[in-house]
Amino acid sequence: MKKILTGLWLLILLVIIGTLFWYNELRYQLPTPLPANYTSVKRGTLIQLPDNLKHKNGKPLFLHFFNPDCPCSRFNINQFKALVNQYGKRVDFKIIAVTKYKYTAEDIRKKFDLNIPVIFDNGISTLCGVYSTPQVALLDEHGKLYYRGNYNKSRYCTDERTSYATIALNGVIKNQRRLLFDKLALTSYGCSLPGCKN
Repeated sequence: MKKILTGLWLLILLVIIGTLFWYNELRYQLPTPLPANYTSVKRGTLIQLPDNLKHKNGKPLFLHFFNPDCPCSRFNINQFKALVNQYGKRVDFKIIAVTKYKYTAEDIRKKFDLNIPVIFDNGISTLCGVYSTPQVALLDEHGKLYYRGNYNKSRYCTDERTSYATIALNGVIKNQRRLLFDKLALTSYGCSLPGCKN
């Protein structure tokens, strides 16, 4: 009887550990479900941004869609900072904060050690076809969508061979119009907007 109870207890523990692992790991490796009212935005579409985001200096514009409550966004922040450091003189970077909680731009800049404009406007994600975080919307110097997708195929943004955001940045800077991305670059992974409900 004691062996049966011990075996049952171990089985319950394994089920709990497996459930926690699935909840915290596997769910972020599945594509983010498309929202019911989602409308895709094609590459080359002119994005009509609000005045506070409009192109003023002829540089490409990199919009980083970020949710401070999303684990995937937090894992991604170091890669985003590295891109800002590397390309900040040739490309404008802005953070589009999409969250259901009350944050200020200063809260986000301080918490994540960023010196980038932070805009709170959920409508921009719809304009760019973004429905999860973290995501990139890269607009060329004319305000047309050049790339909308992932930073990397890895949740932890460490796979240099599939560094899609870097590939897109290099492409827009070199004015490469025929740059192609695979399905992993264009299928959203991470947290659904506006909260983390994937």
